[in-house]
Parts: sequence; structure tokens; C-alpha cells
Amino acid sequence: MTIPARGFRDEEFATRTALAQARMAAAGMVGILLSTEAEVRYFSGFHTLFWQSPTRPWFLFVPVEGKPIAIIPDIGADLMRRTWIDDIRTWGAPAPADDGISLLVDLLHGYAARGDTIGVMKGHETQLRMPLGEYERLLAELDGMHVADATEIIRSLRMVKSAAEIEKLSHICAIGSRTFAQVSQFAQEGQPLEEVFRAFRRAALAQGADDVPYLVGGADAGGYHDVISPPTSRPLACGDVLMMDTGAVWDGYYCDFDRNWAIGHGDDASRRAYDVLWRATEAGIAAAHPGATCRDLFNAMHRVIAELDDQGGDVGRLGHGLGMQLTEWPSHCNWDETEIVENMVLTLEPSLSYGAGRIMVHEENIVVRENGAVLLTQRAAPELPVI
Repeated sequence: MTIPARGFRDEEFATRTALAQARMAAAGMVGILLSTEAEVRYFSGFHTLFWQSPTRPWFLFVPVEGKPIAIIPDIGADLMRRTWIDDIRTWGAPAPADDGISLLVDLLHGYAARGDTIGVMKGHETQLRMPLGEYERLLAELDGMHVADATEIIRSLRMVKSAAEIEKLSHICAIGSRTFAQVSQFAQEGQPLEEVFRAFRRAALAQGADDVPYLVGGADAGGYHDVISPPTSRPLACGDVLMMDTGAVWDGYYCDFDRNWAIGHGDDASRRAYDVLWRATEAGIAAAHPGATCRDLFNAMHRVIAELDDQGGDVGRLGHGLGMQLTEWPSHCNWDETEIVENMVLTLEPSLSYGAGRIMVHEENIVVRENGAVLLTQRAAPELPVI
């Protein structure tokens, strides 16, 4: 097993920046202001868990020409200097009276004086990671500057992965697959579900994951009833269906897939649901090729799901993008016309409802190549496994 190199070469960030600059120039933007972790990291390589603290804002400005400029608290300066970024402007934070605003005004006032347009991310699945009052103050001090939506520019870049990104995603998916293969060794009848979750995390770390920040699932007689609950102390019982869904991380990139098991034995309804979802996933794999749309993937999976459930479960979509975030754009929904292109990394996540309020979800991770989908995860067993 070859472990990929951590981080990226400077050329990776230069390519990302150049592609963004070409798109912003075509849109009439002089730059894009970013404030969220994934986007700042995408263009700079600044990778830290310090984003979990809400105290300090962090900014990266990507101009239409030249390298990005970091406007960050002093505490991040040393780490940012290890990236390819040269222009790093800092302040002592937290400073509620002026948390980087004067530095942003200094950077952007020339654009405002000319009536230029900068981009910020305004669309679905985006957020402004700074106090709204501070954002309003910034705009007031930059009177004359126009602010356009840069969501599509950033999203179009991040949806399509580089070879180095795909290598990292393949690695963490392999770690997740090896961990799932060990579940039968530590999940057994009588064991509390919360202990199973702890054992899974330990196994994933032992396999080489950096962290397991996302692990959800459930277990109940004949099937589970939701897919987002934290584990309880209820012991696994004969006849339960157990599901675990993991988002393990390696070098800042996620896997996101699940597995299902019957404890002791599986009833006919659960085995039937599992079979339908396994075949729905096969249909999604077959449909995932360049030129198709997310709607096509949704319809391919939904046609199989409809054998048992016309509604297709209650999770709202049948898969999504995957990368530096557990879920990324696009969504496999009937309304999503996003075109599938080569080197997208996607999840296929068909779900259905069956029995008295029971649901089942099945998920795999794929990369789209020139001739179709290639699995990054080890394919689940075609029949409901029994522990």
C-alpha cells in the first residue's frame, strides 16, 4: 500500500488560482474574497483544526492577477508562511472592535474607488464566516465597490478533482473500507451501540485515518428509523439491522459511505430492502459517466428503488459530491441538472422506507473517469451480511 504525499505542490495551487482568475476575468470581477475553511484551504493550503473555534475570522483574497493574499490573525501567521502564500497581513485577534476590517479596507479601497466588482460566495451550501455587522461595516467603508456572487466560479473548480486530490480520496476510502471489513470482529449481540462506535473509531485510526469526525448510524429490530442519531447504550439484539455511516479523514479529505449488517439473522423485509438498494447503487454506477447529469443518476437509482418505495426514503437526495467536505456540490436530485464530468468524485446514496417506519441507506464513493465510474470504496456485499 503506497501512502500519498501529504499536502500539495505549489503548482497545484497555482493551477487552481489561474483557473479561478480566468473565470473571474470573464465575469468582470477583480477578485474574490473568501472566508470559509474549505475555500481558504483550496487556494492556499492553509490546513488547521483551528477553524473549529468561532472566535477569529480568517480571510483570503484571490485577485484577478497575482497570488492570493491572506488577511489572518497573528496566531496563524507561522502556518500560513509554510504555504505558497507570500503576502500575509495579520492583526492581533480577537479584537471585536476591528477584527481584520481595517486591513480588508486597506486592501480593497482602491477597487472601491474605481467602482470595481469583487466576488463573494452567496449561493446554496455557502456561508459568510464573519459577523454580519462586520460585513455590513466593511461594505459601508468600501462605498462604490460592487459585490457579485462567486459561488459558481468556486463550485465549478472544486467539483472537479485533480489527480493529487483523487489520490488522497482513494486512500481514505481504502482506509474506510478496511475498517468496515473489521466490524464483524468487534460488533456482536449484546454489545451497546455506543461501544461499537468507539471500536470503529479506534479501528479507523489504527488503519491510518487522521480522524473520524463523522460517524452516525443506528440499530433496531428489523431496521433502523433514522440515519443521523448519535449512538445509544442499547445493546445489539438478535434480529437488529445495524448501519454505520462514516466520514473519516486523511490529510483533509473525506470518505463518506455506510454499511449495513443483520445481527444474528435478517428478516425477509430487510433482505429485500438491501437487495433493492444494492441494485439501485449498481444502476447509479452504470449511469455515472461524462455527459450525464445528476438528475440522470437520481432517476437511474430511483427506478430501482420504486420497486419497493415510490418516495425513495426521506433523506432528500440520492448522493452528492465529496472532497475536502463531507458533502459537497452537486446533489443527485430530480432538480439538479449539473453535468457529470471526468474526475468528479461522488457518493451514490440510494435510500428507501419499508415496514413500520423503517429505512435503509446504502452508499458508495466513486470517481468518474472517461469511460464511466470507478469505485473508490470496496463494494458492499450483494446480500445483507449477518454478524
